[in-house]
Amino acid sequence: MELAQLTQNAMTVLKKRYLKKDPEGNVAETPEELFRRVAKNIAQADRLYHPEIDLFPVENEFYSLMTSLDFLPNSPTLMNAGRELQQLSACFVLPVGDSMDEIFDAVKQMALIQKSGGGTGFSFSRLRMKNDVVGSTQGVSSGPVSFMSVFDTATETIKQGGTRRGANMGILRVDHPDILDFIRCKEGDHHFNNFNISVAATNEFMEAVEKDKEYALRNPRTKEVVRSLNARQVFEKMVYYAWKNGDPGIIFIDRINQDNPTPQVGQIESTNPCGEQPLLPYESCNLGSINLSNMVRSGTIDWERLGSVAEKAVHFLDNVIDMNHYTLPQIEAMTKANRKIGLGVMGFADLLILLGIPYHSPKALEIGEKVMSFIQKKAREASKELALKRGPFPNFNGSIFNGRWEAMRNATLTTIAPAGTISIISGTSSGIEPIFALAFIRHVLEGKELLEVNPYFEALSKQEGFYSEELMKKIAHSGNIQNLKEVPENIRKLFVTAHDITPEDHIRMQAAFQKYTDNAVSKTVNFPHEATVDDVEKVYKLAYELGCKGVTIYRDRSRTKQVLYKGVLSPSKDPFKEEEEVHEGERKPKARHDVIHGSTRKIRTGCGNLYVTVNEDGEGKLFEIFNQIGKAGGCAASQSEAIGRLVSLAFRSGIEPEDIIRQLKGISCHTPVWYREGKILSCSDAVAKAIEWHLQEKEKRSRPEAEMRTSIPKRPPREEGNYSQQSLSLVFQRGACPECGGPLIFEEGCAKCFCGYSDCG
Repeated sequence: MELAQLTQNAMTVLKKRYLKKDPEGNVAETPEELFRRVAKNIAQADRLYHPEIDLFPVENEFYSLMTSLDFLPNSPTLMNAGRELQQLSACFVLPVGDSMDEIFDAVKQMALIQKSGGGTGFSFSRLRMKNDVVGSTQGVSSGPVSFMSVFDTATETIKQGGTRRGANMGILRVDHPDILDFIRCKEGDHHFNNFNISVAATNEFMEAVEKDKEYALRNPRTKEVVRSLNARQVFEKMVYYAWKNGDPGIIFIDRINQDNPTPQVGQIESTNPCGEQPLLPYESCNLGSINLSNMVRSGTIDWERLGSVAEKAVHFLDNVIDMNHYTLPQIEAMTKANRKIGLGVMGFADLLILLGIPYHSPKALEIGEKVMSFIQKKAREASKELALKRGPFPNFNGSIFNGRWEAMRNATLTTIAPAGTISIISGTSSGIEPIFALAFIRHVLEGKELLEVNPYFEALSKQEGFYSEELMKKIAHSGNIQNLKEVPENIRKLFVTAHDITPEDHIRMQAAFQKYTDNAVSKTVNFPHEATVDDVEKVYKLAYELGCKGVTIYRDRSRTKQVLYKGVLSPSKDPFKEEEEVHEGERKPKARHDVIHGSTRKIRTGCGNLYVTVNEDGEGKLFEIFNQIGKAGGCAASQSEAIGRLVSLAFRSGIEPEDIIRQLKGISCHTPVWYREGKILSCSDAVAKAIEWHLQEKEKRSRPEAEMRTSIPKRPPREEGNYSQQSLSLVFQRGACPECGGPLIFEEGCAKCFCGYSDCG
């Protein structure tokens, strides 16, 4: 079969990340050769069960499955099948035991996995609580959050030496005594940047939240109750920090274990980094996605084609398990004993557009349930057929599977993954997410800007006669079309983006797919910047009520790295308008009042004592700093003054202090000195630490340790549908892509670009 036409973005991604390269780094493989390489390699697993089989028909079936872009496996399979590495799994869960040996064994195992391109999930719930006794040394434990920093630092080191960034999931049970430290461990957006974190909430906890009762915290070492907390106050804390910067997420751990197909083997403790694949310790995930945008014929779903693709995909993914090269023998043993696969979908938003159904309509929920129910049914039929030919998964042991006595080849069959990069290759929308942007500006070399428009929207706008390049540029700057009268109303209703949809609608769609998904569903619930803590709390509770296994939210501009303008990824003059206009979000220095207050600290540096004054404005935000070096005159004094002026300008322009600290901290000079049990590397480093210490002391003053409730001003009631009235392109975050200059979006804890870049790898 001929390869389906690939988009320019698909070719860019394939050349950059998937196609083989020669020793000089030149592409040495075509897309057809890639798919042939993968198909030939994965087909070889059939010989393990039928030694005399002719593999050519199987190879051709797999080749056709991929070249049609009807189905693609997860990225490691595309990258590595038939090559030396042969590491085909995207993610792993590793156990973290309560001893120094077990902890650092997990760090070592994580390093080996991330070196091969995999992501890792951990539960730190087995680690003893902070200040608990350590019998071997008669000392005290530093607690799970402290040990998480070891994993974070190791991941940072590994990713600096490789091409794929390591990604981790860190989970702590809500009944662990250190849960409050864990909930706020990513406060400030500069801690644990290689981790997504989620709280494992129990049914007992969620019921206590509803009844405003206390629940017990248990020492993981002794299992004894050490104290109790008010569940509603802890829940409010979780919600507040999720509102503040996106972490922590929440997983409903008891619900996950209710669906655990092998409880006799062990309890599920953690998920993969994006949260859609709950796994036992030492299990790996083998994922793939069906391209739903290919399943429409004459305005209706082609059920026959969809069923055929689902059955072939199960065969493909089961073969991946046998062809995989496993980094650790424990992973190979556990993965082959349970043979879990995760067949999911991509292109759901495009499917709805092709059917003429708005994403946030009741009909869309109905289609979601119907499609996933059908895929799950066909996947189970295919797995039962494989079990007859190859035998059930070894840990099956004749037990009940999903409430029925059935011999299955695979312990789980369905998962909804983000499918970010493979959806770009397929030229379709990612996972079950709505469209992120109908048009956007990509910044390329020498200041040039390219306009990119959603192909379905572009085709329909030309068909309906309202297309113009000026209108598309206008859409790229505004971020949506809901207020554009030039676009017909029926088109506006159909082409909704992530921020035109209420958070409640996001959750309802996640729940619709979860009903017919063995594992979990990857879905980001997008909130506008002005959403309140109460808005987030409602969604968390709704996710639990509707049967979701977890939830991840992101409130626009809640991360300090985000730089956001009206669709333009720089604060410069709008290149498409004659006159410059001030856009919401532009940086303009605030005026100084006659009197403001702050504090001055003396810090020893290699150039002498540096006096740093940090002042705040009337709202308690950092406003300016003044630096004075002990030795008068010279370069040190002038550079110190320059740093102070630039930092003050940044403060007054609304730049977050954490961003400034991150830029200055760690800069070295030739005369570092020891100070306050640490090293001051330079005057720049000293300024950064002075700001950091000021913030830490401010935090201690404003938030006593015993304080549980967080009071956040509530926004006035919002009318239904106001989410579509945002003037900003709210899907863009964290500025421009470092590889192509395009806009970044936030999905499942990762900043991603349409070119395939992800800061999670």
